[in-house]
Amino acid sequence: MQARTHQPLLSIIVHGHDIQGLLGACLDSVAAQLPPEAELLTAAVGATAQDVAVRDGGTVVPLPEGTSDAEARAAGAERAQGTWLWFVRAKDRLPVGAVRTLLDRLAAVPDEVDVVVMDHVRSTWRSTGRSGADTGRLARAGRRDVTLGRVPDLLRVTPLLGNRALRASFWRAHETELGDPDEMFAARAALTLADRIACLDQVTVDMRQLRRESLPPVTAEQRFGLIDSYERLQRMMSERDTPARPRAVLYDLMATEAMRIVARETMPDAVAREFFHRASAAAVRWKPEGYRRPGGLGGVRRGLLEEDAYTKYRAFQAVNQRRRKLKSAVRNGKKQFGAKVRDLRYQRALREPATSDLAVFSAYWDRGVACNPAAIAAKLADLAPHIHPVWVVSKAAEPLLPPGTDRVVPGTDRYWEVMARATYLTNNVNFPNAIVKRPDAVHLQTHHGTPLKKMGLDQRDYPTASKGLDFDALLARVDKWDYSVSANSHSTRMWEHAYPSHYTSLDYGYPRNDVYYNATAADIRAIRERLGIAPGRRVVLYAPTHRDYEASWTPRLDLAALSDRLGDGTTILVRGHYFYGGTASPLASLRRTGRVLDVSAYDPVEDLALASDALITDYSSIMFDYANLDRPIISYADDWETYAATRGTYFDLMAEPPGHVARTEDELTEILATDTWSDEASAKARTHFRRRFCEFDDGRAAERVVRRVFLGEREENLPPIVPVESRTPAPTPEEANA
Repeated sequence: MQARTHQPLLSIIVHGHDIQGLLGACLDSVAAQLPPEAELLTAAVGATAQDVAVRDGGTVVPLPEGTSDAEARAAGAERAQGTWLWFVRAKDRLPVGAVRTLLDRLAAVPDEVDVVVMDHVRSTWRSTGRSGADTGRLARAGRRDVTLGRVPDLLRVTPLLGNRALRASFWRAHETELGDPDEMFAARAALTLADRIACLDQVTVDMRQLRRESLPPVTAEQRFGLIDSYERLQRMMSERDTPARPRAVLYDLMATEAMRIVARETMPDAVAREFFHRASAAAVRWKPEGYRRPGGLGGVRRGLLEEDAYTKYRAFQAVNQRRRKLKSAVRNGKKQFGAKVRDLRYQRALREPATSDLAVFSAYWDRGVACNPAAIAAKLADLAPHIHPVWVVSKAAEPLLPPGTDRVVPGTDRYWEVMARATYLTNNVNFPNAIVKRPDAVHLQTHHGTPLKKMGLDQRDYPTASKGLDFDALLARVDKWDYSVSANSHSTRMWEHAYPSHYTSLDYGYPRNDVYYNATAADIRAIRERLGIAPGRRVVLYAPTHRDYEASWTPRLDLAALSDRLGDGTTILVRGHYFYGGTASPLASLRRTGRVLDVSAYDPVEDLALASDALITDYSSIMFDYANLDRPIISYADDWETYAATRGTYFDLMAEPPGHVARTEDELTEILATDTWSDEASAKARTHFRRRFCEFDDGRAAERVVRRVFLGEREENLPPIVPVESRTPAPTPEEANA
């Protein structure tokens, strides 16, 4: 890290206790992306100078055993030099690029702003990076600075200090309230006390949600303390003459959370009864003038709460539970009937005329806006703005969509209506079997990679790869295609016998690869800055593929040894999760210094390719896309024979590689540690590979697809494909920094 000669803009205060050994991973995630404008202070019980010494500039704030989280925050803030304070719990992590994202936002806010509220994701022991409702709330608030009275729903943003940055002067002026032991109170007090608030609808922190079974049980005092905290917030709002709308939102939050705890949390009856009594008193005391209860059963429950009728409430709940069980039994018997009704509605919609300006997009089994469909949709907005795009996305993917994205969730009434009425349906996999191909609709299959491994019907001789595949159903889906996008003649031929049907091949290139010719030097510098990569560092992207013959992931590279040989000047970006395990591993110090970065959750992958100087992969289709950049590619093929025998391949990669081939870790290290990785032999192999597999990619693939499919232009009027030898790829990182 560069020496700091001025006041930092941001102080990142990692605080709390080292719960379940997670502190190391937290510090690694911060230090790996720490620029000169930010400082790291570790105010965590159990942290030592040795723990953070290798994190290049981090400061330890010594804390005695028994220090509370609130005391740790205060101790860190006292030592902080930054204009802004960011309290990060010791169990949480910062995604790659988070620090730069926040710094850019802080640099743009006016002096009147006291708090910046940010988005976050949650991870558990079984799931990673799950988003919530905060994404939409922050997006609706926009980039302007606001008051709480103007946007009272900001109170509904998850009340944690980790998802908001506080101006240091604001913290010191209100340290009693903001330093409160109850983090919910402190987080919402910050919004109540702030003159102006700014929002950032980008994820800046991954909050680890610990298993309840691993935590101490919640005490009766903690239960009662929740109501007390809400009442203190109400008093604060009353004293400050906070407008009515935020007070009504806070009241609704208090009543809703109290009812949720009574209904769902396990408590002794005496504790539950007393909690109900205190919540009732607060509900009556702070009920806003003119406040209307919610309708339905929720309103009945609220009425019982206001009456302090705990016994009646329990009886009411018991009746409802019995009713739900009966409804569930009836519902199970009606499932087939409901499916028939839904099918009748879908069939009726199919008989209506298609909507000529409606286009449906989906990618990777409804996981979001990505890949070739995303590039086509973006170009559609430029060339055919009269066509309205609707994305099919799963419920889990909804919060991750770009603001303003029109979407439908599979199975909903609108989903079936849109699928029936759309003229254009674009996907990089197949739509479900139930989707009917109407005669006046156009189905565009974009695929999501050039095939090295066997695909479609060609998998029939490889039971490891084809287990569970219904080939008859597959062919029925393929028969719905009108067009199939291809990046090269090899793919066109392979698709023809892997997916034999009547579609037309569009030999136009992959739209997602257009960026490899259109990205500028400024784009590449910005990507590397988001990743926390300093100018002048060599960056190697390591992106291995899945093995069908493995039941679970097997690490194939000793990244610690490889990074050690390559030295401080090289950063390895790893597109995989396997090395992010125990913090005691040799990789911990490498992650801390930014020599190894986990970019498994970073999207889009094209950014990672543009930011790198070379690619290490095995049999992943990323090699075909990356070759467009005309940068070195090393094939690490330690299990080629096993992979080829179990998965099946269309050609011998060992005979026609995109660059040097390493069969052992020693060979790979030797290639990267010397000039071999970028020598003449590497360039010669890459030239041959590009001519074969980058045949149609020249930066205008999306335009050709839109003009042909959506605008109906004739083939001869489309932009001609530029020969490989006449193309100019995006600048290398070295050229971008020249």
